[in-house]
Amino acid sequence: MSKYNNYSVLMSVYNKEKAEYLDESMKSIFEQTLKTNDFVLVCDGPLNRDLEDVIKKYQQKFFNILNIIRMDVNSGLGIALNEGLKHCKNEIVVRQDSDDISKKDRCEKEFEVFNKIEDISIISSSLEEFYGDINNTIGVKKIPTTYEEIIKYSRKRNPFNHPAVMFKKTDVLDVGSYDETYHFFEDYYLWIRLLQSKYKGMNIHEALVYMRVPNDFYKRRGGFKYAKDLLRFHNYLRNSKWESNLDFITGAIPHAIVSILPTWSRKIVYKGLRQ
Repeated sequence: MSKYNNYSVLMSVYNKEKAEYLDESMKSIFEQTLKTNDFVLVCDGPLNRDLEDVIKKYQQKFFNILNIIRMDVNSGLGIALNEGLKHCKNEIVVRQDSDDISKKDRCEKEFEVFNKIEDISIISSSLEEFYGDINNTIGVKKIPTTYEEIIKYSRKRNPFNHPAVMFKKTDVLDVGSYDETYHFFEDYYLWIRLLQSKYKGMNIHEALVYMRVPNDFYKRRGGFKYAKDLLRFHNYLRNSKWESNLDFITGAIPHAIVSILPTWSRKIVYKGLRQ
């Protein structure tokens, strides 16, 4: 008999997102080969009519599964996810961004791991990045698969793809859940705290999620504010003895330099890093 019988889905949406993207994203969850019995959707502040129409459509069809949590004002992703996590009724939680698309067997394959490997707290997978629609893929974002490789990789770069994660709710709550101390790196910060607390994770080599790349993707990954936050975060890793001085010099500093380059040149670097 399986240890876990079901999983929750945690998603946040806010006013500036596109209704058609939300529709595609929610559809991909409801069409999973392994169905969920608990979809928690956090409305991070008031939404426009188009977004509300999409939500209403799924509410009418999945009224016993879809749980809508409404926040009075837009508070940011981390705060919205923390609020939604309180309402997830299953121990196993799937994260889904409101503009990404899960492959039909994503949840089945990730959920299977939790029922096979007892001491796993978080699992993710590779991502297929795309512009416009999933037929226009531009690359695959790969990450290390084994726990040992993840530990090593995490000292320089984010070891889990946030849009593809599935995790144990109690373990995430135990380390303080999402924290916006390092605004641009709130998910990376959470994974590090899990690893520092000896919780284990792994990644599936196969890409199980299509991640939408917005037009301003490379602009978002840069600027002096981004570079400052990046160096603050890696200083935390260094001060907590998670990252060595060599890791900081060879990882954080080059990343910070790239982030303040002109957008067009940063785009070239990011494309070169794709596998």
